[in-house]
Amino acid sequence: MIVQDGLPAHERWRALLVIILGIVMAVLDGTIVNLALPDIARELNATAAQSIWVINAYQVATLALLLPLATLGDIVGYRRVYLVGMAVFAAASVACALADSLAMLALARALQGLGAAGLMSVNTALVRLIYPKHLLGRGIAINSLVVATASVAGPSIAAAILSAGSWPWLFALNVPFALVSLWWGRKALPENISKAAGSRFSLLDVVLNALMFGLVFLGVDGLGVRAEPVPSDAALNSLWVPLAELAVGLAVGVVYVRRQLIQPVPLFPLDLLRIPVFALSMGSSIGAFCAQTLAYVGLPFLLLGGYGFTHLQAGLLLTAWPLAIVVTAPLVGRLIGRYSGGLLGGAGMAMLALGLVSLALLPPHPVQADIIWRMALCGMGFGFFQSPNNHTIITSAPAHRSGGASGMLGTARLTGQTLGAVLLAMIFSAFSPSEGDQGSFVALWLAAAFAAGAGVCSVLRMRQLAQP
Repeated sequence: MIVQDGLPAHERWRALLVIILGIVMAVLDGTIVNLALPDIARELNATAAQSIWVINAYQVATLALLLPLATLGDIVGYRRVYLVGMAVFAAASVACALADSLAMLALARALQGLGAAGLMSVNTALVRLIYPKHLLGRGIAINSLVVATASVAGPSIAAAILSAGSWPWLFALNVPFALVSLWWGRKALPENISKAAGSRFSLLDVVLNALMFGLVFLGVDGLGVRAEPVPSDAALNSLWVPLAELAVGLAVGVVYVRRQLIQPVPLFPLDLLRIPVFALSMGSSIGAFCAQTLAYVGLPFLLLGGYGFTHLQAGLLLTAWPLAIVVTAPLVGRLIGRYSGGLLGGAGMAMLALGLVSLALLPPHPVQADIIWRMALCGMGFGFFQSPNNHTIITSAPAHRSGGASGMLGTARLTGQTLGAVLLAMIFSAFSPSEGDQGSFVALWLAAAFAAGAGVCSVLRMRQLAQP
């Protein structure tokens, strides 16, 4: 089914539901296993450090293959990449649920990350095909809402599943939803109107892309985990592995980027990064997700250790953030096209920065209402920012490069989240356990700085669009 300007209304929601199912599963599975790591390590006779590979294998595979699969979507069709990705994700989920060793589980998680990359790489490109141009802002707002909510809902959903069953159910429950989405998607998803001409899918470029992202991720993550306030001989000796990974990853990146510069349709979309509005939108996205990760992951330490709330109370307070996103995103979707994306995104990041600063300035013994409105302000700011920014990223690219733009959108989100997690690890390593709440305050101030930087990048887009 090839469409010219969106699907009819009765077909549009069916196709969007397929995309929502896929993106919820792909985003959730990045964080849903965090709560189960102690149980996984115990049952599979692994150490806590080894169990981290259950998370890293998924993240590295997803980040390393997002851009290659996005480019493949430009060439062979987004629908085909999405459906194959869903099939791989379903099969890998079965393998994860049946894994009887940590090595098997890590390999299955890597395969699951490959399937998730297929889903995330082209989901926004498919939204561009599903919605007519005058309603595209609403479609992207719904998609952005799902991504933002799923990004922070993993621990809560995991807690609900683990309260009723063991950790394999975290993966087994994916299977029926994936099969329904696969069956429905064959009929509901549209095909590309146009495909990228003059592009080629080089296996060498895919390998170089995977090595660059994978080694840089592992190196930066290793440095963040190993950082200590006072360097010791043991700590310094343990740094050479992540430093080597980072150095090799950067060296591979230099070779890879030089190869991409001569490609008419590069796998790493340098052609899109030459568009100033696109590049500024990418910078805004990385900064925004870094700010959200710094704050949202660091806040539980403050609420539990600094203010003495119970786990239930802390969980309820934290829900004010995603609930505000849920309320704000659809409203902002109606403003896209009427007002500049740079203005809307800048206003959103200003609200997020203000909310983060207000959280950092909480009194020593705050009441719950003091925390709730600050959390809600942060969520409103992020909801105000994400949809217009995603709309700008996808629409500033030519139609035949929607896949590359969609892949870069996912890459920016994962890069920002990874950077935020690494910075948070470094911050907490600089404070003793008794000073953990101080680390949370530092994280909030740094998050506010990243939000402000993202806002500046967003506002600068207005100047670019105003130029002839």
